[in-house]
Amino acid sequence: MIANIVKPGHKTRGVLNYLYGPGRANEHTDPHLVASWDGFAPDPGRDPDATLAQLATALDLRVKQAGDRAPKNHVWHCSIRAAPEDPMLNDEQWATIARRVLNATGIAPAGDPDACRWVAVRHADDHIHIVATKVRGDLRPPRNWNDYLHSDNELAAIEKEYGLRQVPRGDRTAAKRPTRAEQEKAHRVGNARTARERLRTTVRTALAAATAPEEFFRILKGSGVLVDIQHFPSGDIRGYKVALDGDTNAQGQPVWFSGSTLAPDLSYPKIADRLATSDTASVFPPESAAWLRLTQAVDRMPDHIAHDDDGAGQAHIVVLAETLDALPIVAPANLQPQLVHAAAAFERASRSRIRARHQQAQATRRAVKAILREPAPKDGALLAILLDAVLLAVVAAQHWHRTRDHSQQAEAARQAAEHLRSAYQAAAAEPLAVLHQRGSRLPESVRRHQANTLRQALPDLADQILAEPGWPALAATLAAVRSAGHNPGTLLVEAATQRELDTATSVSEVLTWRMARLNDLALDSASRTDSTSSAVPAAALATPSSSRPGSRRRG
Repeated sequence: MIANIVKPGHKTRGVLNYLYGPGRANEHTDPHLVASWDGFAPDPGRDPDATLAQLATALDLRVKQAGDRAPKNHVWHCSIRAAPEDPMLNDEQWATIARRVLNATGIAPAGDPDACRWVAVRHADDHIHIVATKVRGDLRPPRNWNDYLHSDNELAAIEKEYGLRQVPRGDRTAAKRPTRAEQEKAHRVGNARTARERLRTTVRTALAAATAPEEFFRILKGSGVLVDIQHFPSGDIRGYKVALDGDTNAQGQPVWFSGSTLAPDLSYPKIADRLATSDTASVFPPESAAWLRLTQAVDRMPDHIAHDDDGAGQAHIVVLAETLDALPIVAPANLQPQLVHAAAAFERASRSRIRARHQQAQATRRAVKAILREPAPKDGALLAILLDAVLLAVVAAQHWHRTRDHSQQAEAARQAAEHLRSAYQAAAAEPLAVLHQRGSRLPESVRRHQANTLRQALPDLADQILAEPGWPALAATLAAVRSAGHNPGTLLVEAATQRELDTATSVSEVLTWRMARLNDLALDSASRTDSTSSAVPAAALATPSSSRPGSRRRG
């Protein structure tokens, strides 16, 4: 169940008009009361002699009595919605749920004769609306501080007691959802996403590309976003706000969003902390290509996430989100939609109540930014290897969140993994086909030798792997490993023990990419690169609204 407590208003009759009316799309059916403060409130839906004016007057009685002492916005409005798969609740059950939520929030504590006046209206099978006026019988306001958190906790208990779907609960680190007005405005102008969502994506992508606050703002401005930087009297930056060019209010002024209203981790202090330079030396050799360096870094992420302390683990998850934000800029066009969706989904998984110690992941962050400044590889093998590593890291992040009861973040990581699997399969198809052809052309004696190597290294998995369509590609990789002067059997054992394989749909594919990473192979000449410019394309951040939203397993 989900509660939605809207901003307090001052028109009791207006809210009732909506609840008892046809709705915005004639979706309201049989509006009626399921409960009220005393059980005797007039019900215009079932009593032909009752009117909305009478119900509004009864609810507002204490507001009138309080006069100037009544709060200006005295209407408290909360909707409670069941999940689509939940059984249909009857009016009596909804009445009980309404009373429990009112008690939990402090609007109408159980047994309190001076509690606020309220009604619960049902005009659909799956939800109710609770309307209360925030003046008690003693003419004081109720103590309903933190009402959303209290209502959410009560609904979690109700879900268990009634056998309803247990909705993943948040930790108040989620980005703010678009308002109804923002959604309707986007629909009117033909955009699939609201200005808030589009700006959030642009700011996150700029942050993934930037190496310093000054460059962050420069990239934002270059992407076509309006940027207003606020300063302290000392001249230091205090904060910033952004707006879409052409997105204006009724007065013709830009509709600004501060970074913190886009997402909790996009405030200027959080951005400055993330971009702060670190003295930690890179663990990668300076001559490594950027893509290989990032692949090596991401390949280590699951171990960091699983075994480092929580602050370091959270830091690596943040950098993993930056990796996903950066990939759509440099990936081939056919992969961009799924990568965009993966980044949008994982955005929720990048934050928790655990404070990230960003200095622990600075080397990986530098590797992320480097791929935006160096040419991308021509063939798809290295990209497929990187996506395979990113997918393993995302699944590790999902497990990390699940073990810490971060249910929303774990679900977000799961959704991101689904999109990544699709992107990986598309990226891997061509290089796997090439490897398959190479493996099929190997002399029979070489194929038998590779099969014997496999049986000796992985006796429990050998029969399964030899029967898979991906075995020829793995055989070609084993031959390449031997040609490079390494022991294929040793690397096979290391690749198999490095990650669990029980949940993989193609063990041979998993081992192909893992051995490539372990052997630092590009499989097909990673040194061949595109001759395009190495500068960060600021225009790439201005993604069209239609294309950007947002154990270990692969396959």
